[in-house]
Amino acid sequence: MRTCYNPGVSKALLALLCTPLLMGGACEKKSAKASGDPSGAIAAMDRAGSGAAKPTDDNSTGPADTTPLQGIDVSKLSSDHQQLFYKLVGSLNSPCGKSHNLRTSVTSDASCKRAPFAARYVAAMIDDEIPENLVREAYDAKYTQNVKTVKVDVSKAPHVGANDAPVRLIEFFDYGCPHCAAFKPMLEQVEADRGDKIVAYYMMFPLEKHTDSKSAAQAALAAADQGKFKQMHDILFDKAPQHDKEHVTDYAKQIGLDMAKFEASYAAEQAHVESDVKQGEDAGVDSTPTLFFNERKYEGPFAPKYIEMWIDEEIAVNR
Repeated sequence: MRTCYNPGVSKALLALLCTPLLMGGACEKKSAKASGDPSGAIAAMDRAGSGAAKPTDDNSTGPADTTPLQGIDVSKLSSDHQQLFYKLVGSLNSPCGKSHNLRTSVTSDASCKRAPFAARYVAAMIDDEIPENLVREAYDAKYTQNVKTVKVDVSKAPHVGANDAPVRLIEFFDYGCPHCAAFKPMLEQVEADRGDKIVAYYMMFPLEKHTDSKSAAQAALAAADQGKFKQMHDILFDKAPQHDKEHVTDYAKQIGLDMAKFEASYAAEQAHVESDVKQGEDAGVDSTPTLFFNERKYEGPFAPKYIEMWIDEEIAVNR
């Protein structure tokens, strides 16, 4: 995720950088050394082998059925990647909880509206050269694991988009986290690309190891009180990690805030920041950025095209 949306990066490298869920790429609340697996790769491998039971029509052991799937274009994949795609759609579970495989869902189960989206999701990850075991894990996380939903009170959170948009994104982030800075333009691209289909809420989750991130969070909320959250949000990331009180006060002046009101809000917003952190902890947030998608944790590659695939699927399925 660090340099994830970069057309100059090779697909192989892109795949490694674009999967923070699977391969690390976040600012951890605790030290990476404590887990003994700083990249998250070992845990990913363990999880990859602990998915749901195989579908009754699993054909992973024999030759893959390479009959083309109507509506699923894999012509841009290499021949090896096409073989992998057909192997996977013949062995992955139905995305709708049925006992059959993904291929059967696409070809024979009209009631499973998620099936064509799931097949395209697999094809996209293969095209980005994400390894097979990690494709399986990402698919399992999205479609076949028991998904935990969370309730987050966003009534006071700065947001982009209409509150009644069909898809709600909630980001818990830290202004001092370089991975949050890398994700910022990606989320902004999703906001621009999907317009009135989404609303994105910004929840503060300053990590203790970033000493002045709490100050930055208070400054952002204080600016939001005067209708200038976005201006302060941009400058805080641009100037990171210079987030102490003196610096954020200077930023407030630069964007034209009423300074008397800013000073009062800056102090008052400490409680808001603490509330956001508490909500994040209750929701299981332990690193930044963490994204929630319609009350469930987003566990896909952190790149705009994948987030937008989730959005398009959700809207189509619930139309």
